[in-house]
Amino acid sequence: MSYRAPRGTQDVLGEEVKKWQEVEKLAREICERYHISELRTPIFEHTEVFARGNDASDMVNKEMYTFMDRGERSLTLKPEGTAGLVRAFVEHKLYANPSSVQRFFYFSPNFRYERPQKGRMRIFHQFGVEFFGEANPYLDLESIMVGLNLLDEIGVHKYKLVINTLGDAESQAAYKVALKEHFKPHLDTLCSDCQRRYEQNPLRMLDCKVDHDHEAMKTAPINLDYLNEESQTYFETLKKTLDEQNIPYEVDPRMVRGLDYYTHTVYEVISTDENAAAQSTIFAGGRYSHMVEYFGGPQTDAVGFAVGIERLLIYAELAGVKFDTGEHVDVFAMPMGQESNMQLFKLITELRKAGFCADMDYENKSMKAQFKMVDRTNAKIAMISGGNELEQGVVNLKNIETQEQVTVSYEDVVGQVRKWLGK
Repeated sequence: MSYRAPRGTQDVLGEEVKKWQEVEKLAREICERYHISELRTPIFEHTEVFARGNDASDMVNKEMYTFMDRGERSLTLKPEGTAGLVRAFVEHKLYANPSSVQRFFYFSPNFRYERPQKGRMRIFHQFGVEFFGEANPYLDLESIMVGLNLLDEIGVHKYKLVINTLGDAESQAAYKVALKEHFKPHLDTLCSDCQRRYEQNPLRMLDCKVDHDHEAMKTAPINLDYLNEESQTYFETLKKTLDEQNIPYEVDPRMVRGLDYYTHTVYEVISTDENAAAQSTIFAGGRYSHMVEYFGGPQTDAVGFAVGIERLLIYAELAGVKFDTGEHVDVFAMPMGQESNMQLFKLITELRKAGFCADMDYENKSMKAQFKMVDRTNAKIAMISGGNELEQGVVNLKNIETQEQVTVSYEDVVGQVRKWLGK
């Protein structure tokens, strides 16, 4: 029998893991600057957390991994990060916090049953942020800036920001009526998904990948024509805040995003790299106004985005970003004979306790072979001990960068390493 990772999943190994770690480190540093706290939620939730009401999204209707547990409860591996975070926000009454704005970020594996392709796996990992507070275009802008800062600091610079507004509930209701009237004569010529979406949420029809070239799609009404005054004002203010920050953007009135809970602002950051594949969205998000209330909390506005780590690394590769994926050891111990093994092991243990990265050769290879290990691990210091050193209670330390060599007692090893490495 051949054991392989399931279709649509992957193992992350070696140098690739280091790339993930670097991206996650940068994301955490940016969140620290923006006063965003981490929140972790379970890997699965009760199904109704995601299957809410008459949801027309493909995620809910086609892609969720749902199962019955031994207690006959329907559970779903989370397909996206927002719903579980909002559920936690309500369950733990975080809305009672006196802060006017609360910001959270998450790293999460997500699960969707769809055709695997580059940058879109059945298990994928996302970094996301969610801001809770009153609806404010400056918070929309701030969420966008977190994502743009991450791209810039990684080294991905070929992209464009595309924005739209879905308006408030009143504006959406008026637009849905117009869409139904428009698409009704064409239903028989549209795909089965569009026919389902027509009844559930006609806005979803505009996101159809099958019928996107259909004449009815090209002539569909524009949502900007159905915004009430409040929604128009909100969108104009958002554009003004982007202009104030000198952030270029395009307005796409047909962009609706893939989930049903958005209101007002939606946005996508799209790669403009000439080598980007058809699936060129790097990250995307928007504002939602009713989800906290849906889960039993008070009416609370929120805005956020998510970016797939796997997809982000694809665009980093296209941009020629070189991550530091090499090994880095502070001290590599070289025993010249088995009799030195125990003492050097004690010393690397002390160095590790002192905060240094230390390793050693456990196979008692030749000096030449061990120096190759020093080179391969990019060790900064080689610590050498043979029979003579063992008798004298000392070790030889060699600074690889400066080539300086000293002989020190066991008690002075940590101090000498600190002197050279500055830790």
